[in-house]
Formats: sequence, structure tokens, C-alpha cells
Amino acid sequence: MIELIQFPWSPFCIVQRRILEFSGAPFKTTNIPNQDRSLVWKLTKQRYYGVPVIRDGKHMIFELTDDSQVIAKYLDEELELDLFPAKWRGVQSVLWRFIENDIKGATFRLNDIYFKENVPPAEQLQFLRFKERKFGRGCIDQWRRDQKTWLKRLEELLIPFEIILTHQMFLLDDQPHFVDFDLFGMLGNFLYSGHYKLPARHKQIQQWHRRMTTIKKQK
Repeated sequence: MIELIQFPWSPFCIVQRRILEFSGAPFKTTNIPNQDRSLVWKLTKQRYYGVPVIRDGKHMIFELTDDSQVIAKYLDEELELDLFPAKWRGVQSVLWRFIENDIKGATFRLNDIYFKENVPPAEQLQFLRFKERKFGRGCIDQWRRDQKTWLKRLEELLIPFEIILTHQMFLLDDQPHFVDFDLFGMLGNFLYSGHYKLPARHKQIQQWHRRMTTIKKQK
């Protein structure tokens, strides 16, 4: 059985979890502490410490670069999901970079404002230390002060997707491909705390999100 090693609110873990749910294949999840990657380090033979990681029998699958999509491509091939059709190869590579940089740049900040609701008390110091070493001292307090600005920024970044979905069911055609799951993961991170809803003006994205929440691979 496929095992997804994750922490639940990670946008990239949400992407792979939803792909697995979509596939209908049996799988299990193993949650690890956000600040303790020792299990991943051990399983990958000290080659990787990030999440998500997939364990499939003796195989450990993890990303090689920030935008390699090794895990999704592995699941796509093994489970025959048609997430990376050849005709959309170039378009998807452009879209997922925008999704994982611009969209995620807004969504993770808005989610991290509420990190104390997601991260156990014993792990909060290390979480805060990691964020401040990466983004600067007081970064989360600053994101909290700028919350309305980031919400507006996200709403604007989603406009092209809203336009696309006005004319079709999914981002590329009439069935979901990788970029649909990728955007779903970033928005899943944004919605995880329960403090937000999708922008009210983006009716098509709301409908797409409901489809993406429940859709299953056709047999």
C-alpha cells in the first residue's frame, strides 16, 4: 500500500493527498512533526528531509528540485491518471511555477498567521524560529498586520483562473490534470485554518473547488 508521509496543512502534501484520493487506490498517511524530519531523513537514506514523501513498497519517492514534480509524475504513471498529457506539457510547466510561487506566496502567509492553531505548543518555538530565519524577524506579525493586503493580492492572482473556468470545467480541458491538483493544494493550505473562504467574486473557482473536492478517476 502506498504511504504518504506528510504534515496535514502543507500545500504540497495536500496536492499529493488529493491525487491519491482521486485515484481511488488504497493508501495511508503518516503525519510527522513539522520540525522533526528524522523519519524522512532515515527513510531516504539521508538524501532528503522535506515533505511530502511517498513510500511504495521498497521505493521512496521524493522531489529532486523545487519544481521537479517527481511524486506526482510517479503517481500519474503508476495509477494511470493522465495528469501530464503531452499536449499540455509546456503549459503545465508554466502554470505550476506561477501556482507554486505567486499563489503560494500569498496562501502560506495567510495560513501561517494562525500557526498556533496548527502547530502543537511544544513545536511552536522551532516553527517560529525557522520562519524568522527564512523571512526575517517578526515576519508572521508583519503578515498578520498585512492580512487584508495579502487577501486582496490572492484575489487578484486568481483572476486568470476565474476567467479560464468561465469557459471550461477544469484549468486545461474537461478533466483535471496536474495543475488542477496543484492549485487545489495551495488553496487547501489557505483554507486549512477555517478562518478563510474563497473570494466571493470568484464564483467559477468556487464551483471548480467543489468539483475538485469530490471528483474521482473514471473507471
